[in-house]
Amino acid sequence: MAKGFRHASKRILEKSAAIRNDVRESTDANLLALLRLFGLLYGPIDRRARIDRAFRGALGYRLAPQAGWRHALGGIAYFLLMVLVVTGVLLAFYYRPSAQEAYPSLQHIVSSIPFGWLVRDVHAWAASLVVIVVLVHMLRSYVEATYKAPRETNWLAGFLLLAVLFGFGISGYLLPWDQWSYWTVAEAMDAVGRVPVLGRLVVELVRGDDAVSGATLSRLFAFHVILLPWLLLGLVVLHFALVRKHGQAPVVYRARYPERRMRFYPDQLMRILATAAVTLAVVITLAVLFPRNFGPHADPSAPPDLLPSTWVVVPFWRALLHLLGWGAPVVMVGLGVLLLLLPLLDRTAEVHLRHRRVAMVIGALCVGTFVVALVTSPRLRTHGPQLTVPTGAEAPAVPFGGAERVPLPVPPDTTTAGGGRP
Repeated sequence: MAKGFRHASKRILEKSAAIRNDVRESTDANLLALLRLFGLLYGPIDRRARIDRAFRGALGYRLAPQAGWRHALGGIAYFLLMVLVVTGVLLAFYYRPSAQEAYPSLQHIVSSIPFGWLVRDVHAWAASLVVIVVLVHMLRSYVEATYKAPRETNWLAGFLLLAVLFGFGISGYLLPWDQWSYWTVAEAMDAVGRVPVLGRLVVELVRGDDAVSGATLSRLFAFHVILLPWLLLGLVVLHFALVRKHGQAPVVYRARYPERRMRFYPDQLMRILATAAVTLAVVITLAVLFPRNFGPHADPSAPPDLLPSTWVVVPFWRALLHLLGWGAPVVMVGLGVLLLLLPLLDRTAEVHLRHRRVAMVIGALCVGTFVVALVTSPRLRTHGPQLTVPTGAEAPAVPFGGAERVPLPVPPDTTTAGGGRP
């Protein structure tokens, strides 16, 4: 009996080995190019080799000598994007994008769904952290002049990625449909609508109604989960493809590089895993210790006296808005255009920052605007929205998608739920 068992085991092992060998030989190594395209592998892929040999060759790739921890910023941003995608999909399972059901559905997520409060707060914190990380990543590229030839297109792709992230934040800000999000969006659209020439057209396209309503919520939800993800995917692929093509830019402030070229496996792979683990730990810690609160259910006829921020960009935007009025979006777009065109405006071969006058001027304008907004934003914590339309008792009833709004009863214990813990 034991002999028969050994014979059967041997036949099973032989068949398993034959199957594994057939899979290796029949699988095209081009499949690894997809992993390489999304930044999960480095180095060239030998398409003539079997997939196992091509995979080992990619793992054995040695990075440029200047590769260091400062290059982990792009990887951290990429990991935060993956966190946002996963948590966003989980939230979309239960979220209902209508003016009547959006607020109750989020209350249901944070109060009744197991760990729903954690998923929602991780999503909210990751949305703020990814903007900060991308800005720091672009600041490093700006200081080290890595936007110069032949990497101009990569700078363009990175800046457009930042613009798409702003689009995600703007389109997702209204989705809770509470007082804070509603009136922040209403204030922003009022300012953009007063911009000459194009302002009113942009607001009508996004708002879809005479005022912020259920039609606005539907359009922003479509932007958030359909249009912007495809733009993000295309730009991420382009960004990684350009990084693979041109490699990492040399560091101009270091006299020479070490002779040793670091291996992707296991050195760089362990660095990637370590930064991902630390990033995830930071996001979860912030979500647990500092949950993002809800405001009361949105009421279009009663603007609040206070507009707390739930996204890192909002305080700076509101500060500029209260200082410049409709000039705030003009200033923001103008600075964005200057940064976008930086590789074309700074065409000198000089790479040291103190000798790049054009870059210094553009950087001074951006930093000056940031400092002004940073100094002003704390004063707005006790300010409500500033609108040019009548508010309060004089405000007309705001329709929801063309129909008169019917107030929904909201349970008293969930109107100001903080963090959503059950």
